[in-house]
Amino acid sequence: MIYTSIAFTYDSDIATITLNRPEKRNALSFQLTEELLAAFDEIEQSSAQVIVLTGAGKAFCAGMDLDELQSLAGKTHQENLTDSARMARVYRRLYDFPKPTIAAVNGAAIAGGTGLATMCDFTLAVPNAKFGYTEVRIGFVPAIVSSILVWQVGHKIARDLLLTGRIFDAAEANRYGLVNEIVESEQLLERAAQLAKELMQNSPSSLRVTKKLINGFIAPQLEQQIASAIQENAAIRSTQDFREGISSFLEKRKPQWSGK
Repeated sequence: MIYTSIAFTYDSDIATITLNRPEKRNALSFQLTEELLAAFDEIEQSSAQVIVLTGAGKAFCAGMDLDELQSLAGKTHQENLTDSARMARVYRRLYDFPKPTIAAVNGAAIAGGTGLATMCDFTLAVPNAKFGYTEVRIGFVPAIVSSILVWQVGHKIARDLLLTGRIFDAAEANRYGLVNEIVESEQLLERAAQLAKELMQNSPSSLRVTKKLINGFIAPQLEQQIASAIQENAAIRSTQDFREGISSFLEKRKPQWSGK
């Protein structure tokens, strides 16, 4: 596959995927998510032992592409189901990937960007990185990522982050265990490579089986939760609040919620 929205390199059995839309703050477009899925398939079949996921420019990933976000309000329910399922595949593929994954968060990781960082086995972040599950601020629902987040941080913290939609910094993310290490910007990729090499000293078979074992502890519940999340993610898009949230966000004004 020819990659245009991501940059994809191999070095010493480390596969580095760089979200490569810096002019859009690496926002998640339909094309970018399809390329991520293709890259995951390629890496799984390759000799690479670890994935490093990072962003080009000053942001890691600013969430969904604004133009494509606007188009969601005009889609049919079936189209929204298909789109929701595609995003679920990206998250689940990253979460269940048989080789270790490292997010090197080089800047803002908002909404879907925070979701990508959440799904990786390890998350390194620069001191000024920002995070936020901000979907409720635009009448959306953080349905798919919530399925994993509750297991990672517990219900109270998950409710705080998901219901307020507030932005939080790398230090707070580190306290919750969402960030493993805070690393200075100029050392971020070097530290990611160092961690990858530490992991590669272990048995690839053991790493694969251990990841499968860990994920298997919640697999039955997760299957049910993600199926429900896909339905809720699609259904919310037909509401008045969703349309108002998108319009107000794009028009840079305060939303007027109807609760419908």
